[in-house]
Amino acid sequence: MDSYQNLALLENLYRLKSLGYKYVDPISPNVPSVATILPSSLSQLNQTITQCHLCDLSKSRRQSMSGYGSTNASVMVVDAFVSAAEDEANSYYSGRSGAMLRDMIEKVLGLCVDEVYMTHAVKCKPFGFQTPSSSECNSCYPYLSRQIEMIAPTIIVALGHDAYSILGNGAEDFDTLRGQLIPYGNAFLIPVYHPTFLLRNPSYKKEAMRDLQTIKGALK
Repeated sequence: MDSYQNLALLENLYRLKSLGYKYVDPISPNVPSVATILPSSLSQLNQTITQCHLCDLSKSRRQSMSGYGSTNASVMVVDAFVSAAEDEANSYYSGRSGAMLRDMIEKVLGLCVDEVYMTHAVKCKPFGFQTPSSSECNSCYPYLSRQIEMIAPTIIVALGHDAYSILGNGAEDFDTLRGQLIPYGNAFLIPVYHPTFLLRNPSYKKEAMRDLQTIKGALK
């Protein structure tokens, strides 16, 4: 049962409680899942994400960040979750990591950030410095899936281990498959090092450069 169904079930139980019921038989809510009821336009989807309350992050967030860039992008960049710098500024490509990502896109791929589509697998900043839980990732995944469906990119860039784990249903093979073009529906998924990792481990920048060249070559 997904988070939307849980929410519908909880609302129904509260309604029954207000009517005086103390016990009911197990309920199987006849409600559609999130994946089947999401809007068919990005603007409406963004509004849905802004108003989302499917997980506990809705209680602590400043805002939801649905995505930024071209809706016809050939390259879609997926980070795992909203960073503290992005959340503070309510802006993409914020902080040192964001500045490095901008350089990777503009100086190596030769694209403007407005030409790619940047989003997060989890649309809100996690509480404190925690990594999003599996339930939080699962609650947000239908939004990401619908974005991929509507934008229909040629290349999906998974920034780091966590983003690849969410997109690839496991990250045990991240180091093995990093930098490789992996068939992913009608697109190719390529896991790459996260800019934050590269800032902490600059010796890996040469490998990151080769991965970016692979992306650039695939776009020709």
